[in-house]
Parts: sequence; structure tokens; C-alpha cells
Amino acid sequence: MNQKEFLSIVMPVKDRLYRVAKRLLVSSEEAEDAVQEVFLKLWKGKSKMKNYRSPEAFAMTMTKNYCLDRLKSKQAANLKIVHNNFHHSDDVARQVEANDGVSIVFRIMETLPEQQKLVLQLRDVEQFEFKEIAEILDSNETAVRVSLSRARKAVREQLIKQYNYGVS
Repeated sequence: MNQKEFLSIVMPVKDRLYRVAKRLLVSSEEAEDAVQEVFLKLWKGKSKMKNYRSPEAFAMTMTKNYCLDRLKSKQAANLKIVHNNFHHSDDVARQVEANDGVSIVFRIMETLPEQQKLVLQLRDVEQFEFKEIAEILDSNETAVRVSLSRARKAVREQLIKQYNYGVS
């Protein structure tokens, strides 16, 4: 088996191997190293590869076993420490995006009429019941529901404008 044949077999499964390794090892760098090690082992045993019914399944099994061995090794203690301190950049990005979204909603709420702003604050932020809001505002529940509906609709429309960058 030459290099071209080998690459045609293993390259289509590279992403799958990486995802398995990442799921087990958590760290992106460790997962990349694991995939490289598996590729190296596959290359060394390329003459036997034709004997396997599914080279992809064999590569997946090798990846899984390599990752589990890594976790059991002496270096696993270091990996666990790194993993406990490791914060996913995706999580940070999601958190920043969520905080940004909340601040946008609060800015939009400031533009609402006083009654709608107050109803939205009491119901969606403070989690009061409609009956309690009606008592606080000296109003009836139907008026509170209508006001809340209008406030939510206004916020939704402004959010859509904001996230569509004014393009409709």
C-alpha cells in the first residue's frame, strides 16, 4: 500500500477520530496528538490494513483504546488537573453572547412605555404572578396580560431588528 492509498482510507475518518478523542480527552491538543499517534500506528501497520473488514472501525477502536490508555497512564493525573482548570472557549463565547443578549433586552426595555416596562420587569425578571402584578399596579389581570403581551412583542421586534442588523 502506497501513501496515496493510505491517505484515501484514513483521511475521510480523521474528523470522526478527532471527535472521539476530544470527547474522551477533553483537550483539543491531546485529541490532536491522539489522532496523530493513531495515524502513525496505522501507517506502520499499513500492510495489514487490507485484512480488516472496516479500516474505519479499526481506526476508531485504536483511537478509543489509545485515549483510554492515555487517561490510565501516569500522565493522566496531569491531564485531570488540566481538564479541571480548562475552560472551553465555546463556553466563554456563549456566556459573553448570552450576557450581551441580556443587556440588549434591558436596553430595549428602557425604551418601552412605563406600564409595559414595569409589567415586563415584574413578570419576566422578578417572576411575579399575574394576580400579584395586578395588585401592585392597582389594575386587573387582563390589563396586565395585554400589557405584557405588547411589551414582549415590542422587545421581540427590536431584537429581530438588532440581530438582523436592520435588514428585514
